[in-house]
Amino acid sequence: MLPPSSVVSRGDAVLVVIDIQQRLAAAMEHAKGVVAATGLLIRAASIAGVPIVVTRQYPQGLGDTHPAVEHVLKEAADSGAGVVVVDKTSFDCFAEPAFADAVCATGRRQLVLAGMESHICVAQTGLIGLREGFDVHVVADACCSREAYAHDVAVHRLGAAGAVVTLAESVAYELVGQAGTPEFKRLLAAVKSADAER
Repeated sequence: MLPPSSVVSRGDAVLVVIDIQQRLAAAMEHAKGVVAATGLLIRAASIAGVPIVVTRQYPQGLGDTHPAVEHVLKEAADSGAGVVVVDKTSFDCFAEPAFADAVCATGRRQLVLAGMESHICVAQTGLIGLREGFDVHVVADACCSREAYAHDVAVHRLGAAGAVVTLAESVAYELVGQAGTPEFKRLLAAVKSADAER
């Protein structure tokens, strides 16, 4: 199997936002930073024309997508970005057929992962994605667990398995690619917004 691309490609990436939900976020020490970093990823994906797949784990129990994330997703959808929302009960997103179908329908092979919890749904999705031949980029500052050590172990485990461990700003700048363009001006506004929300 070819090693994963070390740089996110706007022509091959799918942003996957995993289970950033109201009740789940309430239990996370670093939820505020994760929500801000995820907002930046969503805005950068929208700027670059990257499709977005959002999952919600058992929403009857864990609630809807976090309002701040939902707001940015609505902005992205209103601007023409492709946003698909999938409800699930499985921890591995690929075990939900609607998720696998949504990702496969994009024709893209690079997964950019953000979400909760790092050591459960994010880790399982990333590991299965690697097994299925996807390039997986785990955005460390856009993921969290209830305990910091669980997040750290999950990120290390994913990196050791072959995923690229990265940061939201790194992904955003890789997607936009260069300065001095209208896209870059929009990106700067998104970065400032994320900084203000942290």
